[in-house]
Amino acid sequence: MVLTEIWTSLIMWFFYALIPCLLTGGVAILPAPQNLSVRSANMKHLLMWSPVIMPGETVYYSVEYQGEYESLYTSHIWIPSSWCSLTEGPECDVTDDITATVPYNLRVRATLGSQSSAWSTLTHPFNRNSTILTPPGMEVTKDGFHLVIELEDLGPQFEFLVVYWRKEAGAKEHVKTVGSGGIPLHLVTMEPGAAYCVKAQTFVKAIGRRSAFSQAECVEVQGEVLPLALALFAFVGFMLILVAVPLSAWKMGQVLRYSCCPVVVLPDTLKVTNSPQKLISCRKEEVDACAMTAVLSEELFRTWI
Repeated sequence: MVLTEIWTSLIMWFFYALIPCLLTGGVAILPAPQNLSVRSANMKHLLMWSPVIMPGETVYYSVEYQGEYESLYTSHIWIPSSWCSLTEGPECDVTDDITATVPYNLRVRATLGSQSSAWSTLTHPFNRNSTILTPPGMEVTKDGFHLVIELEDLGPQFEFLVVYWRKEAGAKEHVKTVGSGGIPLHLVTMEPGAAYCVKAQTFVKAIGRRSAFSQAECVEVQGEVLPLALALFAFVGFMLILVAVPLSAWKMGQVLRYSCCPVVVLPDTLKVTNSPQKLISCRKEEVDACAMTAVLSEELFRTWI
């Protein structure tokens, strides 16, 4: 009697152990992935699970999902993930599959050769409005007197709210909405010797949520000593040009005048100071005196010979 009960128990155990294999075509020996979860930050959604360990073998995974419509009206239909069909790693980027702000069911199974595990389904449907929004990365610089900011490019769904102000007591904050990141943006022309601060937050219209503000970053513009010196040098140079050009023109005119139309100045010995008649009479007396002197000299020379 006891032996009969033992045999009956063994047969029943074997029968119950064999049923899953028969129902699944002999593939239930491959364990299903466990501990499914979704890690979502800044609208990037990553489905993760514990890997199936098979020593010496490479296990592949496939992911499928259902949107709200499929869950309600066609629950037997599952859509293969865009990027996770027979992938090796124990994670799947389902960002491109989650296209609406509705609950999504996600499931994954393991495959080894011709064997496939049962499907493991995410315990709670995932909605992308639960994503974690972090403050945007930003780089604040100055280009001369221009305050420039470049925000992290987080994708087309993100807008940015940028707040900037002059660093002083009671300063007014200015707000600017930026449509996309990754591009340097001019905010304001800064005053010399002043410091300016900037902070930013993200906004995702699709889910109606904002991130916290980033830490404020400040830059300071040095005083305008160099611009003043340049302005002074420019003014002095302009004044020199203003004086030198007319002076050079006048000097050149003088040179051309003396070269082309010189003015001859007669010495005093050549200047006529007496009347022409008196000058003529003076010249006649001088000629006669010279002639007498010449005759006397000639007669003395002959007498000496």
